[in-house]
Amino acid sequence: MTVLDHKDIRDAARIINDGGLVAMPTETVYGLAADATNDKAVAKIFEAKGRPQFNPLIIHVAGVEMARRYVELPPLAEKLMAEFWPGPLTLVLPRKQNSEISLLVSAGLDTIGVRTPKHELAQALIKATDRPLAAPSANRSGTISPTRAEHVKDGLGARVDMILDGGPCPVGVESTIVKIDGEDVTLLRPGGIAREEIEKRIGKPLAAGHGKIEAPGMMTSHYAPDAKMRLNAREQKDGEAFLGFGEIAGSGPASLNLSESGDLAEAAANLFAHLRALDDLAATHSLQTIAVAPVPMTALGEAINDRLVRAAAPRD
Repeated sequence: MTVLDHKDIRDAARIINDGGLVAMPTETVYGLAADATNDKAVAKIFEAKGRPQFNPLIIHVAGVEMARRYVELPPLAEKLMAEFWPGPLTLVLPRKQNSEISLLVSAGLDTIGVRTPKHELAQALIKATDRPLAAPSANRSGTISPTRAEHVKDGLGARVDMILDGGPCPVGVESTIVKIDGEDVTLLRPGGIAREEIEKRIGKPLAAGHGKIEAPGMMTSHYAPDAKMRLNAREQKDGEAFLGFGEIAGSGPASLNLSESGDLAEAAANLFAHLRALDDLAATHSLQTIAVAPVPMTALGEAINDRLVRAAAPRD
């Protein structure tokens, strides 16, 4: 359970206002937050994560009125904000002329990704600073996203000035990202809100993206453990750790199940924590591969499979 410590929020706000980095919990994953209007602070995010500067960031705002300061809000965007904010939906929208958002945030694009997190600590920090916070996942670029404070400490250590501990992230996968261009809505990244829910609200299918990087989480290799991964595995082979789902389960000390009952929300919440734990177990038991059971492509399964495919992709 989140405990709102007002002194911690004041200390974190002071660090943000001074150009520092704070790891904050959200309902999706922990974010590495900095003042999105401060070029030097945003540059620190890229440096701490080892993140390519062509990979844009999302800004986190307190709500619609704060978003309106920095991006254009067509009627369709306001409709989706009313339905899904606060929550795990990021909207990629045109940058306002004279927007104060650092150009590093948008990586040279004329759009900005914006969302309102549904987490008490994240909301409190944004309101305490009264600034938009750029906040990609608080981990080294390309590695497994953090869903607990200890994951941030293990991955970033002294690169972050403060970690706000809000306990485990309840959603467990990053936000869904859609781009709005007039009446066109394009899915750039599946995430914590299922495609079907958005399509139901807008009354038409989401368009598919064209492959170019317009938002976070679109690089081919991402979310990767140290061990290799084998997807859609229906049985565990010798020398493998196993990540099960539903009735398809592994055995032995290097075996975990995303959801024994086949609950996709539970599976999403467990995904990154289980991948981290299995990566450690694989190393302990000298296993080279994590085999992963099939996960349905329905609802949150689309986001889970997106992360698994990127985690299993060939690495440079």
